[in-house]
Amino acid sequence: MADANIAEENKMGVMPINKLLITMSVPMMLSMLVQALYNVVDSIFVARIEEDALTAVSLAFPMQSLMMAVGIGMGVGVNALLSKSLGEGDTEMVNKSATNGIFLALVSYAVFLVIGLTLVKPFYASQIDNGKIVDYGVTYLTICCTMSFGVYMQIIFERLLQSTGKTLYNMITQMTGAVINIILDPILIFGLLGAPRLGIAGAAIATVTGQIIAALMAVIINLRLNKEVTISFRGFKPDLHTIGRIYSVGLPSIIMQSIGSVMVYGMNRILGAFSSTAVAVFGVYFKLQSFIFMPVFGLNNGMVPIVAYNYGAKNRLRMIKTMRLATVFAVAIMSIGTLVFELFPDKLFALFDASEHMLTMGVPALRIIAVHFPIAAVCIIMGSVFQSLGNGVYSMINSIMRQIIVLLPVAYLLSRTGNVNNVWWSFPIAEIMSLICTVYFMLRIKKEIIDTIPDGVQ
Repeated sequence: MADANIAEENKMGVMPINKLLITMSVPMMLSMLVQALYNVVDSIFVARIEEDALTAVSLAFPMQSLMMAVGIGMGVGVNALLSKSLGEGDTEMVNKSATNGIFLALVSYAVFLVIGLTLVKPFYASQIDNGKIVDYGVTYLTICCTMSFGVYMQIIFERLLQSTGKTLYNMITQMTGAVINIILDPILIFGLLGAPRLGIAGAAIATVTGQIIAALMAVIINLRLNKEVTISFRGFKPDLHTIGRIYSVGLPSIIMQSIGSVMVYGMNRILGAFSSTAVAVFGVYFKLQSFIFMPVFGLNNGMVPIVAYNYGAKNRLRMIKTMRLATVFAVAIMSIGTLVFELFPDKLFALFDASEHMLTMGVPALRIIAVHFPIAAVCIIMGSVFQSLGNGVYSMINSIMRQIIVLLPVAYLLSRTGNVNNVWWSFPIAEIMSLICTVYFMLRIKKEIIDTIPDGVQ
């Protein structure tokens, strides 16, 4: 019995990698699939208000992406530090990572509360000159920003569970929040079951309600079941050394994902020169691609603590096997996504009540962009390896080059041809460049870190 308990407590160091990666990742992949589902359902219901409402939600994406970048980047830092500290047996740092992470989540919410109260309208007005779309957008995004405490608490407490290998509970909290959102969407948007008809505001309220309930569940599960982490704020003071270690990994991730916000903002402006429908097509693509990318991100979330734990435990063989297996799984998932986008683009757009004009523009868009999915799979997994080994700056540099230095300029130049279909080729072009950078950085990581670690045992 004692041996069984030790194996359970240290499964990231002893469980067979195939079983461990599946055990850690599948719950996260399922929960992220549900997350992707509710993002798509959100837009499907909003599209039935009218296309302008769908465009408004699409234009909110850069700010929502920035909001998530701040939370997820902070969570990545906490995850890497906490998992590494567990591998080293440093209980004090494990607990400091948790309490300072919660503090940083509250600070993040305070920032977006201010943004939600002051900057939402200028943000929309800078992207599109359409009063109706701006009004829709201000209503939607103000609610999402000012009520974002739920998403930040959800992120940090789910990361604490993930860092100690309890990803099943992550799945439960995320799926609960997503299901609540999906149920509330039609009720609040269209005024069903005696509820007031709130339109686009109902979509935002459904979203934040799901996040708040998921956060409460994650807090309760941590306090009751996550025995590896002790959360206590008695005499708490922010620890600058711990915060520095969190952001040494997390800040590059924040910058990297924030760059994604800049990219989407720039693409919205480029596509807006063609029509608001082009912006809506781009927004629909981002919703649909989440079905493909979210499972890979779930795989990442299962992989990172395994690699970080075995890095701390000095076990190179387990690290390498985890990285290889995760890459194979990711490429397989992305290849399936490419096939779906190539074969059924019209069926996908039909979900959003697409007009004939949107279909004409959207079908070739999906087919062109989907070419890069398998390449992106390799880049995503290797980028997370960089982060789990404390070299998140490599991921940041790669992201800057792909999305800012290559994708946006190429998209702008292709837009000058006057054919919107040409703009979509900027995605495959940028991803090829990203792969080249990823391979280069991986070779450096292998030489500087991985090859210096003892083999250990599998």
